[in-house]
Amino acid sequence: MIKTYLYNAKEQKMEQNISLSNIHSCLSHPENLLWIDLYDIKADELYEIAKTFGFHPLAIEDCLHDSPRAKIDDYELYKFFVFHALRYNEESDNEITTLELNVFLGPNYVVTIHKHKLRWLGQMDAICSVSAKYMNRGADFLLYTLIDGITDEYFPILDRIGVRIDELEDEMYDEGVKEVTEEFLALKRTIILIRRVILPQRRIFLTINSRWKFDIQESNIPFYTDLIDHIERIVDSTETYRDLVNSALETYYSIISAKSSEKLNVLTIISTIMLPLTFVTGFFGMNVPLPYQHSPIATVIIFASLIILTYGMWRYFKKNELL
Repeated sequence: MIKTYLYNAKEQKMEQNISLSNIHSCLSHPENLLWIDLYDIKADELYEIAKTFGFHPLAIEDCLHDSPRAKIDDYELYKFFVFHALRYNEESDNEITTLELNVFLGPNYVVTIHKHKLRWLGQMDAICSVSAKYMNRGADFLLYTLIDGITDEYFPILDRIGVRIDELEDEMYDEGVKEVTEEFLALKRTIILIRRVILPQRRIFLTINSRWKFDIQESNIPFYTDLIDHIERIVDSTETYRDLVNSALETYYSIISAKSSEKLNVLTIISTIMLPLTFVTGFFGMNVPLPYQHSPIATVIIFASLIILTYGMWRYFKKNELL
């Protein structure tokens, strides 16, 4: 699916469904802005677009194959970006997946390419159909709007992860070992994936000697500064949640170890108490003559002696806080 939006600067209005044959005439006016959104298109259609704009074959190859890291490539006349959005499904085995967005940024055009539907791009499609609010401040502002919307979708995911950590900290005292451990490990995988996605995207927007890696109008710099702040908050949150999960997991293992030690201690004390009783009954069970064995009092005396011995050992362990 190919969608095209043109901001006509002279008439200050939006136009849609621009024919590919008219692209060059639209771009001949430097104040115009063209946005082409390509969703789940075939390779031959992508190569046709690439031929129209003169995109490098390596950049097109990156669009056809998923790239694991965000990046920016400088091709002099245009810039090529790879970004990643997130899709979160807590009930799925793979609860978080990445959705790649490829962006070509030119002087007065933006071309976006993605294989999966992106919620924010769908909203922008609807807005750009009736309004020029995202298209009347230059290509760099349109790029900011695209990335800022994708970045904002990280925050609800992080909020949910924070709630899950709080829930786990309450449940780890009651739930079974297997369930809690699996939940902790799933959270760790999710946090690691978010960090692996967001850290390269942060590097794209970091300045080098106070210079941006691509041209940004002076009036739009505050927006990119705010975008960097959002990304930094995401990075800080992932680091905090990673430390919380690791600390909670260590605490959980300590609780499990303490419970195991307590159970082992009880079993050891029971074995220790039973040891002399087993010795006495075993000794006199080997045809050893029992004093007053023909008297019924002997059985009562021996039984009472065993009870007194058991009670004495129990009091000893209790007094020494071993039980």
